[in-house]
Amino acid sequence: MTNLLDGRVAIVTGAGRGIGRAHALELARHGAAVVVNDFGVSLSGEGTGETPAESVVAEIEAAGGRAVVNGADVADFEQAAAMVQQAIDTYGGLDILVNNAGFVRDRMLVNTAEEEWDAVIRVHLKGHFAPLRHAGAYWRAEAKEGRQRAARVINTSSGAGLQGSVGQTTYSAAKAGIAGMTLVAAQEMGRYGVTVNAIAPVARTRMTEGAFDTSAMALPEDNSPIVAWLASVEAGDVTGRVIEIDGGQVTVELGWRHGPALDLGRRWEAAEVGPALRELLAAGPDPEPVYGA
Repeated sequence: MTNLLDGRVAIVTGAGRGIGRAHALELARHGAAVVVNDFGVSLSGEGTGETPAESVVAEIEAAGGRAVVNGADVADFEQAAAMVQQAIDTYGGLDILVNNAGFVRDRMLVNTAEEEWDAVIRVHLKGHFAPLRHAGAYWRAEAKEGRQRAARVINTSSGAGLQGSVGQTTYSAAKAGIAGMTLVAAQEMGRYGVTVNAIAPVARTRMTEGAFDTSAMALPEDNSPIVAWLASVEAGDVTGRVIEIDGGQVTVELGWRHGPALDLGRRWEAAEVGPALRELLAAGPDPEPVYGA
């Protein structure tokens, strides 16, 4: 039986532990050659000197798969470019990019330091942008040369970015930005054969343990079969979606949407706004989504 991802080449960032590790193992199990990226940092993003990606590669190879270690800082523009080139040089191309790397520095808004904001936004948001930008440029060039690939991008957002989370202003802002980036990239890259989706995974990981009771939470590997399918050629008709995964439950997020509206046909007076806005808020949301459809 042909595996779902036979002959395909993938990069998974932040793949040394947790959800990223589970993704790398799942993609390899379905036949993909995997560039296993991990910068080797602590939960708060500090260097540890560890190389967890090596153990993931060893596990994939022991099971008969193909994998190679990458230690790039994915938010470093040049290192992200080199990571994409490593996949191309090692395996002859690139078909799949799973952006997963990230860390947390949870603080209430008024306690958040500038350095904490910068660090979290950098690794999550720029750490998605830089690999996607370089992979996207490669796929565009391939398409223009008549070698269009059935390329797939799976980004990692979060319920914190979709619904908000007290104490996670920075993380929530970054994850909301990733959802927005996903929608735009899907529209821009479709002409080159690229689909771009995002998952919002729920799992018991280093990022959730210690923050709250995780005893009933799903395991990291519960998210990975959805990623494997989204990474396949078969998933070419699904793009611009944000999919929340919680164990056996999959939810397609609808994002921001137009709700009730009132058009005066003229400029509003400030005194008119309060009563009108409260009336609209009481009316409830319109079920039709603005984007993500």
